[in-house]
Amino acid sequence: MFADRILSGMRPTGSLHLGHYHGVLKNWITMQHEYECLFFVADWHALTTHYDAPEIIEQSVWDMVIDWLASGVDPARATLFIQSKVPEHAELHLLLSMITPLGWLERVPTYKDQQEKLTSKDLTTYGFLGYPLLMSADILAYRSTLVPVGEDQIPHLEFTREIARRFNHMYGREPGFAEKAELAVKKLGSKKARLYKELRNRFQEQGDDEALESAKALLDEQQSLNLGDRERLFGYLEGGGKMILSEPQAMLTVASKMPGLDGQKMSKSYNNTIALREDEASVAKKIRTMPTDPARIRRTDPGDPAKCPVWALHQVYSNDQTKQSVVQGCTSAGIGCIECKQPVIDAVLSEQRPMRERAQLYLDDPALVRNIIADGNEKARKLAGETMRDVREAMGLSYA
Repeated sequence: MFADRILSGMRPTGSLHLGHYHGVLKNWITMQHEYECLFFVADWHALTTHYDAPEIIEQSVWDMVIDWLASGVDPARATLFIQSKVPEHAELHLLLSMITPLGWLERVPTYKDQQEKLTSKDLTTYGFLGYPLLMSADILAYRSTLVPVGEDQIPHLEFTREIARRFNHMYGREPGFAEKAELAVKKLGSKKARLYKELRNRFQEQGDDEALESAKALLDEQQSLNLGDRERLFGYLEGGGKMILSEPQAMLTVASKMPGLDGQKMSKSYNNTIALREDEASVAKKIRTMPTDPARIRRTDPGDPAKCPVWALHQVYSNDQTKQSVVQGCTSAGIGCIECKQPVIDAVLSEQRPMRERAQLYLDDPALVRNIIADGNEKARKLAGETMRDVREAMGLSYA
């Protein structure tokens, strides 16, 4: 059983491209072997900016899930689900909105940034203002311990941590908490109970942070504890109440270095992408017609790889020997641009081939994809339901 739980999602924007693969999916594929992973389709998030075009969402959802599976995301190792099929996200979002100061939402950096960039859309909606809180609900519903983020998303995660902290402070004082916590300590067994108490005292009396971390590690190892006792003991450690919502930590991911066909970052908005499952003839044509160093007007003109978008693709796909050969051939005019592009074409097609093969299985039998998602939705609802039971009880909503 994994100690850490990861949640990560993507908006359904249709078929994915190689930038998504190198920027997100390769990380997911690695993580699914090391952590308990939940990967979700953020279809409600898509509506925060595309509320006027809902017809594009359904097909985009299934195209994207097939791309996940084609890339190597394994439903036997990770839970794949659709956000809108787990209504607990919406319920938690609503309940958290009761305690979220308006100023916290307005100060999220992307709020004004996106309004300035997407001037063609009316984003003066609560859905857009409140999307960081919906994102927090996504994370907190599963008591995720780690969330993969880039540098620009750290403010979103800190916002989530603040929401969890505020909620626990307001609602984490269950009746008889100390007595219940002491009973939970006894369930550790005499030796571990003594160690827990010793570490707790060292932290509370001396401010010993190492003792706090050791005590948390001790609790992480206790597989026999139920979730309620576990959260009580974490809260009891720091002198607070029961930790109903856990504060997630950031897992920093390296920004994608995948360049587009024009040398800029690969993005649909730049119209410079290669789709994950694009057919071979189209891929070869796109790369063959890529712009090159403008100084190479004739075949005999020497060039500078640093000024050529194709060189950026060599950085991703070529080994050192190929790169050395390209530099030497380009700067001496020993090779032409088509010869320079061929190794990139071969490498991209080689990377895509197994993806197309895996995807074909699901294209031939769409029920396979629907079943994977149905299973994932059920697992996600069970996990989120456990959190919501505690949230409702804490907020006085468990009387019916």
